[in-house]
Amino acid sequence: MPVDISKWRLEPRDLKLKYNMDDFDFKSTQDLKPLKGIIGQERAAEALNFGLKMKAKGYNIFVAGISGTGRSSYTYSMVSKVAQTKKNNKDYVYVYNFKNPDEPKAISFQAGEAKHFQKDMDTVVDKLYEEIPKVFTSREYELRNNEIAQKYERMGQNLIEELNEFAKDRGFFFQQGNQGLLTIPLKEDGSLMSDEEYNNLSEDEFARLRDKSQDLNKEVTEYMNRMRNLEQKLREKIIELDRKTGERVISFFFDDIVEKYSANEKVILHINDLKEDMVEHINKFKGQQKASANPFSIQKEDPKKFFERYKVNLFIDNSDRIGAPIVNETNPTYYNLTGMMEYKNEMGFLTTSFMDIKPGALHKANGGFLILNVKDLFSHQFAWEGLKRSLKTNKVTIETLNKQYGYIVTATLKPEPIDMDLKVILIGDYYTYSVLFSYDEDFRKLFRIMADFDVEMQRSSENVYKFARSIATQCEEKGLKHFSKEAVEKVVEYSSRLADSKDKLSSRYNQLVEILYEADALSDETSVFVTAQDVQRAINAKRYRNNKYEEKLNEMYEDGTLLIDIDGEKIGQINGLAVMGTGEYSFGKPARITASSYKGKAGIINVEREVRRSGSSHDKGVLILSGYIGEKYAKETTLSVTTSITFEQNYSGIDGDSASSTELYVILSSIAQIPIKQYIAVTGSISQKGEIQPIGGVNEKIEGFFDVCMLKGLTGNQGVIIPKQNVKNLMLKDEVVEAVQKGEFHIYSISNVEEGLEILTGLSHDEIEEKIHEGLKYYEEKEEAKDSEDEE
Repeated sequence: MPVDISKWRLEPRDLKLKYNMDDFDFKSTQDLKPLKGIIGQERAAEALNFGLKMKAKGYNIFVAGISGTGRSSYTYSMVSKVAQTKKNNKDYVYVYNFKNPDEPKAISFQAGEAKHFQKDMDTVVDKLYEEIPKVFTSREYELRNNEIAQKYERMGQNLIEELNEFAKDRGFFFQQGNQGLLTIPLKEDGSLMSDEEYNNLSEDEFARLRDKSQDLNKEVTEYMNRMRNLEQKLREKIIELDRKTGERVISFFFDDIVEKYSANEKVILHINDLKEDMVEHINKFKGQQKASANPFSIQKEDPKKFFERYKVNLFIDNSDRIGAPIVNETNPTYYNLTGMMEYKNEMGFLTTSFMDIKPGALHKANGGFLILNVKDLFSHQFAWEGLKRSLKTNKVTIETLNKQYGYIVTATLKPEPIDMDLKVILIGDYYTYSVLFSYDEDFRKLFRIMADFDVEMQRSSENVYKFARSIATQCEEKGLKHFSKEAVEKVVEYSSRLADSKDKLSSRYNQLVEILYEADALSDETSVFVTAQDVQRAINAKRYRNNKYEEKLNEMYEDGTLLIDIDGEKIGQINGLAVMGTGEYSFGKPARITASSYKGKAGIINVEREVRRSGSSHDKGVLILSGYIGEKYAKETTLSVTTSITFEQNYSGIDGDSASSTELYVILSSIAQIPIKQYIAVTGSISQKGEIQPIGGVNEKIEGFFDVCMLKGLTGNQGVIIPKQNVKNLMLKDEVVEAVQKGEFHIYSISNVEEGLEILTGLSHDEIEEKIHEGLKYYEEKEEAKDSEDEE
């Protein structure tokens, strides 16, 4: 007696759910108040808001979700709101360290002060560069200098006279020359011996004078020491004069700055060190330092280069910023995060200075928020480690990688680290979050907040209304035509299709916004509003742009290149369903699965697995159906049948367990020699207990088989078997719904294997079981006969 399969057949109302917009009092989105914010992400929004408010260490935020859910734009909008409430920004400068030149000092200021400090310092230094030489050429300085020089010149002259009184008795006279004191012999009459007379001396007389001169030099050592002491004191007095003169003029010009920045202790300490250094190098201001004559010298090539040490490197300037800084670093290399020192090539040597220190994103975002994409972060070596080190120490340290990791070493600086107070927000997917949380202990301590953006939301009246308002927002902000109520309904329908659910709306805002833009572009110029037809045209156009591969496959089904039977019944052959994708576009296609059975005890041979074209999920599915067959048919005896299954004309590989029920049906058909209806395709996962489990891509799979049937001609018998749990996921295209309504196509939902077998074979459960046992017994008898022959 034929089995009535209509009880599993779905009604047209089950295939798609159109939202009734009559409850909403608007004719178009022009009547709606635009929506600010995001829809259906309450959990993520609450987590993000909480994380932004937390000030304790370690409460940085990981925003998880797939691209297109609005995670980035919403995060930025939330951060912007919080940033507006913060106004305690700081500026930073780097200055020369006079005590440790290789370690430049960092000084912080209230926002807006640093650039004024830089300008004040440059003004004073430039003024001193001009004024100090003038002071040292002034009449007052010259008089004082001459006074000191004349004083010590008189003292020196008196000492020389005293020395000559001593030397005269020994036949010599001391005279001041360019090279110091000259010893000149005296003649018998007491007059000085001329050079000519000295040169005409006999050897004996010359030797005698030489010996007397050496003896004299030994005796006048005390005088010579006194003479050198006078010269040293003269130099010291001149230096002291220069220092006091320099100190006086330097202090005069710095008095206003010292008073202006008296509340900043580090500024005062720096100015004191700077003033002391200026005094120490006052001769450079006097213009007495000459450039080196050595063409290979770097140090003194430019006389003014020395004065760079008195400059100020304006490192971070927040003078024009309102609220806390927000930095979205799109190229987070190690140096772009932590800062760097730029190097200059000077005659073959790489040089740098405190003026060449450049800030990184961590410096720019200090006091505010740093937003990073995880994918970008991990695409740059050492960037993650540099970020973690800064977060753990609450300091940003500028170091070259060669110092940390032993690369080629270049002489470099070690700038003073800057205290860091900011919140880092990483944006990535949930998988990356899970990996980091599982394997990186630092990550767990540093990123305690996870804001998880969902890909879908409930299709509630509240969310649908917000959804309509969000369309109004896009229309206002992007200058689009407003959408009619019917057009909004069509977009809501499309959103549910993206979510693969009657009860959900998709949160993939990027894809939804694209449809809005495209529907507006396709709208008739004479139309006031975007219509439902415009939205459908946009959906169709998008599909057309992306479905070339789908159409190529359908052509191959149509011309017989890809073999498929959608009529009649066959033993050991069934039509399964698979989903393929090209970018964001996915489509379904039928796949012919065949099974061949023969005597033996190898069980089920998965051809795809044997040739390594099968994924782990598919292998698991085959093992599960093996468990089902074993438990149901081999409790009392060992199965004596081997069945080989394969996806025909599959050369690329296969994965997933959504075809496991389909494979079970074709195996049982082959064993029991029961014909299967080729015009009904099947999808569904199976448990070891024979339960049919839900699968993904149900809409694409049904539509894929429907399209092939349309190409070859609808007969009124064709259809698809799906798991009962997937009925709620059905949002089929209108062509399929209309065909079902006309009785030209059918969709069946089942919950167990037995129901599927009855639909596919047209036999009752008892009849099917009887044939399966007969088939198994046949192979058992064949195996026993073989064993008997082997024994003989």
